[in-house]
Amino acid sequence: NGNAGFQQVLERLESDPVCQRLSLKSFLILPFQRITRLKLLLQNILKRTRPGSEEEVQATQAYDALEKLIKDCNENVQRMKSTEELIYLSQKIEFECKIFPLISQSRRLVKCGELTALDFNNLSTKWKVTSRPIYLHLFNDCLLLSRPKE
Repeated sequence: NGNAGFQQVLERLESDPVCQRLSLKSFLILPFQRITRLKLLLQNILKRTRPGSEEEVQATQAYDALEKLIKDCNENVQRMKSTEELIYLSQKIEFECKIFPLISQSRRLVKCGELTALDFNNLSTKWKVTSRPIYLHLFNDCLLLSRPKE
């Protein structure tokens, strides 16, 4: 989005009749959609092949290979999403000192959310409760607490 030259070239390419008015996202997603359609096709082939035949053995091998490919693709997509989340989070969070590297190949965000911290002030004669938001970021290897910048 920040590169105007890239945006212009992309718009020109997407409007070309050869692309059939499909966006770049379509070209990135279509191969994954085709893989899942192939899985359905192989399931139907397996239903219609004679049990114990050479065709059934070949179709089963193809189906198993396709299942492995789909599993690998899904794992890689999840890994990329996790890395993108870490990059986004590292851009939002400022550390007082950069001792803690947030982005790591093995680290992934498991859960995050906002909580309210309650502070009890009993220095005066009356109990006073104040609240402030605190964010919890649970990673697979650590827990990070953060608060909004004042």
